[in-house]
Parts: sequence; structure tokens; C-alpha cells
Amino acid sequence: MARLEYRLYAEGVAEFPILYYYDGIGRDEAALRLACDYFVKEGQVFEKTSAAVETGCYVIYVREAEGERAMHWSPPDPSGGGVAMELREYKEWTADYRLVHTYRFPDTLEAMLRLQANYLYAEGKEWQRCSTEIDEDRRTYVYYAEPAGQAD
Repeated sequence: MARLEYRLYAEGVAEFPILYYYDGIGRDEAALRLACDYFVKEGQVFEKTSAAVETGCYVIYVREAEGERAMHWSPPDPSGGGVAMELREYKEWTADYRLVHTYRFPDTLEAMLRLQANYLYAEGKEWQRCSTEIDEDRRTYVYYAEPAGQAD
């Protein structure tokens, strides 16, 4: 078990303040978080700028995401257990992203395989990943995608 830190990235500074930290985090969960483009916590949206591995510590550098806001969707039903991930339809210039499918994975490795995939299949079609996030407020991972062939 190691430590995971989210640090605030800023140009031209010598030290990056720790925003959040998690002691005793497993490698699988750290890898899932490292794979995410965005991090949502306490109503704020952060964008990952980079990541590092230090002795005994995984570090994710973030900055406040411009033009992004935390969504107040209901969290996935926790009764299924495991790791939750939503597939949401990404549309530029929209205020909401339609829920296409909610996945429940028995373990973090299975979730990681889906989160890192370029394509997922749901509603009888192929979806191409645009971005991914960990939404701690809702305790779920989110995979934003467009129907394949529509992404730029």
C-alpha cells in the first residue's frame, strides 16, 4: 500500500501544494485514478496535467478545470457492489450528458480495462472515448464518449 496525492499544479512555482491525499491506497485504485483526465471532489472539477511516481507515493498534478462544473446527478445504485462506471454521451456545448449505461465491475482491474479502452459498446453501437473522470462526490468513474464516427 502506498500514498496517493493530488497536488495543485501552477507554472513557475517551486512547490506544489497538496490538495488531497490518501494513505494506504492500493496499486489498482491508484492506476485507475492515474488513468482519469478529470477529478471531481467537493463540488470542484480538476483537470489532470501530469502524474508522477515517487518513492512510496503516486502523485497526480491537477489544476482547476476551466469551463467545467460538477454535475449533480444521483450516484449509481450501490447495491450492485464493486466498482461503478457510467458511460455518458458527450456533446460539446451542452449542459448535461445523457447516461447511456452504468457498469458494475467486480474489481478494479476489470474497471481499468474499460476505463482505458478507446471504444465501448452499448445501445447496439460503438462509443469512442472523449475523456474520463473519477467523481468522488458520487463515488463513480465516468467515461464520456461520442458515437464512433462522430468524434473529431
